[in-house]
This record gives sequence, structure tokens and C-alpha cells, in this order.
Amino acid sequence: MKAIAFSGSAKKGGNTAFMLKTVLEELDREKIQTELIELADEEIKPCTACYKCFKNKDKKCVIKDDNLNQYIEKLIESDIIILGSPVYLVDITPKLIAFMERCGMVSIANKYLLRRKIGAGVVVRYRRAGAIHGLDSINHFFLVEQMIVVGSNYLNIGVGRGSEAVSVSEEEIDEEGVKTMIDLAHNIAWLAKEKYQ
Repeated sequence: MKAIAFSGSAKKGGNTAFMLKTVLEELDREKIQTELIELADEEIKPCTACYKCFKNKDKKCVIKDDNLNQYIEKLIESDIIILGSPVYLVDITPKLIAFMERCGMVSIANKYLLRRKIGAGVVVRYRRAGAIHGLDSINHFFLVEQMIVVGSNYLNIGVGRGSEAVSVSEEEIDEEGVKTMIDLAHNIAWLAKEKYQ
């Protein structure tokens, strides 16, 4: 079994990566192969609504000057897909939105390539607003793709203010958020073992 996580954060190694790594470390302990890809240094172009993926049906987007097609291959090869994003202004980052739109269109155009894979969203916020809306945006992608959405003991949200770890202050780690991610990983592992073994 393989789990792949994508971080849509503009910052490499920041709070979103920390939360995703927390989930992936638990999945590693459950003997699930994991990979984290941070999109921070990449330009992911938005979907142009050309619908050529519906015409070509080759499991690829016709936009070739970024790495999205390579990521689509990784999504197809994976059993578990985890998408993470900070909330900067009430929603997930434009980069993750572009990623989901293009991957989603290619998937649908090719008879739902992601159908019945396991999906989980992870959102990190700095201020009060936007976290639930951001998580909903990711979950709506999973639902449209006919994926199985996994939850935790609470919403998959962390509070981040420090640069090194999800925290409620510069000194204090968001223990509740970390526990939420650990429980999320255990729920993913349980479902994956029930589904794939």
C-alpha cells in the first residue's frame, strides 16, 4: 500500500508539511509506504477548460510545462491521497486549487482514475476564519472524484503560528492538532487494511 501527500503551502517545511509528516510518520509505523511532495517551489498552472483530456483520454493534461502529469501518475499509483494546505485568506492556496482542478479533470475524463481511493484533507490556519471552508474545498474534490473520505476525532485542522511546528504560540505546539493528525493516520491505516488486504 502507498500513501502520497501533497502540500499546497507556499513555504517548504512549514506548518502544513509538519502536519502532513505527522500523518505520514504514523502510516510508516503501520507499514504503509509514504511520500510527501511539497509544491512550494513549483508553478502549477490553472486548468484552461480546454477539455482536451476528455478528447485524448490518455491520463494526461495537455499542459506540459509543469510537473502535473508526473503527479497524476503518482496519484494513480497510490492507494491513499492526502492533500494539505494552509489557509491564508479563507480558503486553500491557489496552487492546490489548480492542482485539484487539473488532476480532477484528467481523472474524470478517464473514467474516474481516483475512484474509491482513500482521501484525507489537512488544513492549517493562522487566524480564526477559513479552516472549515478550506477543509471542505479539499473534501469536495475527493467526493466529486468518488473517493472515500477519512476523518479523525475532530476536523483535520491545525493551528499554526510558529515557523517550525504547528503551534498556538511561538513556544507551544498545537497538541490537539497533532493528536487529530495521529488519529487521522490510524483511521486511514485501519480503512486501508480493511480495503486492500
